[in-house]
Amino acid sequence: MEFRVLALGDVTSEDGTRHLARTLRSFQKVHGVDFTVVNGENVSGVGLTPDQAEDLFAAGADVITLGNHTWGKMQIADYLEDSPYILRPANFTGRAAGRGCAAYDCGAFSVAVLVLIGRCDLSFHASNPFTTADELLKAEEKPTFTLVDFHAEATSEKLAMGYYLDGKISALWGTHTHVPTADEEVFPKGTGYLTDLGMTGAVRSVLGIEPQQSVETFLGGLAGRYRAPEGPCKLQGAVFSLDSDTGLCVGVERVDVR
Repeated sequence: MEFRVLALGDVTSEDGTRHLARTLRSFQKVHGVDFTVVNGENVSGVGLTPDQAEDLFAAGADVITLGNHTWGKMQIADYLEDSPYILRPANFTGRAAGRGCAAYDCGAFSVAVLVLIGRCDLSFHASNPFTTADELLKAEEKPTFTLVDFHAEATSEKLAMGYYLDGKISALWGTHTHVPTADEEVFPKGTGYLTDLGMTGAVRSVLGIEPQQSVETFLGGLAGRYRAPEGPCKLQGAVFSLDSDTGLCVGVERVDVR
């Protein structure tokens, strides 16, 4: 039987959350989405508060993933401990609050979601994401599907991880850069892949930031607190079609809802 998983790129700003709330439920219904994973680490610009996480769940997210800005709002720490539906990178130190991997019973299928953070130009103090994946995928009870959100800067690191886990997981997608890539595919051994999902936030922005603020930073000015521009928003990500008989992917489609 085929099931459809929707993965959405980093939600940037409250406007991004409102766009998610306006568009996600109808998209899920029209496209027959069975499970939705949303990266939410940029709702506050840098970080996510518990109230903002609740807004993402209310909009239709089943699981929220985080990345290098996990601790941008420290009040999220207790929430990470309390809720199994919000995940930070699994290869953070063992002293970090929360969890980086969890399994969910969805009735007709079960699904595990694993979050990893890259070390190339991003998180040098994290454990090796490749060996962390090996350890976490050794679970005796295998879910129907296993999904990986790889929050990383380098496209090479994401691609290498995709090939490393090909055939071991159902799908892997990249987050963090906020720019969608056009390389969606099913790898030779059956893992669905996309280097980066993109973002959910302002269309006329630089990765969700007011353009002139970003330009000023590159000209040598003070960056200041991130400002999100007003105006139309986009919802970007991908739908992975998964076969419950094999646990593997049979198709990937990019998503861009304006």
